[in-house]
Amino acid sequence: MIEHSAKTIELENNVNIYTETFGAPTGIPLLLLHGAGNSMLNWSDGLCEKLSNEGFYVVRMDSRDAGRSTKFPLGNPDYGLMDLVQDVARVLDHLNIKKAIVAGVSQGAAVTQLLAIHYPVRVSSICLISATPGGPGHDASDLPGMTKEIAAVFSDPKPSEPNWRNKQEVVDYLVEAERPFGGTAFDEALTRQMATSTYDLVPELAYQLTNPYAISAGESWRGRLKEITVPALIVHGSEDPLFPLEHGKALSREIPNAALLVIKGMGHANIPKSAWNVLIEAIKKLAKS
Repeated sequence: MIEHSAKTIELENNVNIYTETFGAPTGIPLLLLHGAGNSMLNWSDGLCEKLSNEGFYVVRMDSRDAGRSTKFPLGNPDYGLMDLVQDVARVLDHLNIKKAIVAGVSQGAAVTQLLAIHYPVRVSSICLISATPGGPGHDASDLPGMTKEIAAVFSDPKPSEPNWRNKQEVVDYLVEAERPFGGTAFDEALTRQMATSTYDLVPELAYQLTNPYAISAGESWRGRLKEITVPALIVHGSEDPLFPLEHGKALSREIPNAALLVIKGMGHANIPKSAWNVLIEAIKKLAKS
């Protein structure tokens, strides 16, 4: 039986961060950060359990406005990306973890980059998944932009919202929101499972789906990527429509000690089950580097 515990950590300024751990605290600390619009549940129980079976002490957390953490004014969150970085450092403090492997997806990968730059002693290595050099919204004119199809998703009028009290409507809504980003490896069964858990466990879902997109990323840090000296694993889908593969390749060039893992068919969505084993093996290798 895998040890599994949950804890709400009270930080400064009345911010509460909900966390869960898998495995024994004596394992290799591995902190998982989710992307914008998601919560810790997008690091599924199954993947967390597999990682803990490989000797990792897995920590997943809900960032501000996500999951079961503190909510801020809807549409007007008064914090920025660096606040999320500082939250991570404080969570590590509260869990008595001096240093961890940190893996982040999309916005979580932006937080991971900043953590490695500003709090280098807190990271033993990093894993950046579906990421771009610097941060979302920063200038990356040398890299390809999002596909026309995804640009249309962002430019089209917002689709009609579901009846938030109707579980089936909400689950379908969440699945279809992910589908355009998923690539040919889109894992519908896993995405539906995550959407169901989200409906069951995440109160006030509107905050998670709105506020993370409204925060400031601050100044670009792309020019500081060379300061990251810990081992880095860059994981990128071959069919990422938001940050095409060149973004992952650029990260692997601009971070000095970085390796690139390209997952065929993966887009910019949940890591499909078909990629779990190769991802786990890559993280195990990262832990030994």
